Amino acid sequence: MAAAIVALFIPIVAMGVILSVVANLASPTSGASTASGALQGKTFYVDPEAKAAVAAAAAASKGNSVDAATFGRIADQPTAIWLTPEKHPTAEITAYVSAIETAATAANQTPVFTVYGVPNRDCGNHSAGGLSATEYPLWVKAIAAGITHQNAVIILEPDALALATQCNNVSERVKEISSDLDIFAPVGATVYIDAGHSQWGPAADMAELLNKAGVTKARGFATNVSNYNDTAAEQTYAETISSLTEGAHFVIDTSRNGRGSNGEWCNPSGRALGAAPSKQGVATNQDANLWIKPPGESDGTCNGGPTAGEWWDQSARELASNAGW
Repeated sequence: MAAAIVALFIPIVAMGVILSVVANLASPTSGASTASGALQGKTFYVDPEAKAAVAAAAAASKGNSVDAATFGRIADQPTAIWLTPEKHPTAEITAYVSAIETAATAANQTPVFTVYGVPNRDCGNHSAGGLSATEYPLWVKAIAAGITHQNAVIILEPDALALATQCNNVSERVKEISSDLDIFAPVGATVYIDAGHSQWGPAADMAELLNKAGVTKARGFATNVSNYNDTAAEQTYAETISSLTEGAHFVIDTSRNGRGSNGEWCNPSGRALGAAPSKQGVATNQDANLWIKPPGESDGTCNGGPTAGEWWDQSARELASNAGW
């Protein structure tokens, strides 16, 4: 089943109660990417307007010091900023991305964006939406126009390729992802195409889709986005894909996989925060562990959760508690 994805973001005035903490990433080894060493020496931007930061401030204002500390600690981790056309339409998204870029660059940090607006997104499931085939490339170009400092990591279209067979739109998806890569190439973004996860389908099938989409034009691919699979299983899956894609590099979403998966993808109980964003050794094609799905945000209206992407105190508390926080 498709991983649940962040759907919408709520605009908030930045709160000053959360400390901004970043994690270092090490230099990756050479591979298919044209951007050798693309992550070398980078630290990653912590968004002061992230929902975890807002929740921490709200808890503090109510005198709830326990929740404030828990949510604040989550907010301290560099986590991907999701770009959706529902929240930031074409006419507005360039300015939004540019503002994040400017703030991050001023702090000598790099923002991580998740681009999530492909047509027929999520096959109409919990994270349904996206743009028309005509509107979509214009929106992606508007995102690229905001990367004014050539300073961004992009996680490209979660589930798009992994769902293509199920959605019966393989040809369209491959063309859309390939076109996105061409759009982002001139602005120097470090792009990882979403590649599903280890419990979805065979690694060889995903590698074939990535090759058709032109993964050699990207830094590589991302796995486990918005899912809960154990890191070791994801590394095995990803290394197999890498071996079939001319050594493409990869990142793994570890935001909520501290206890692995129980087989559910939508707000499963008993899960835990995973390893913090961190560098990887040079003996692997894995560039990093990243927090791509923001912990504490719902997967959708399942197992008692609110709409996909909405903050959910209960989930944040459970994830943190089960991780020993």
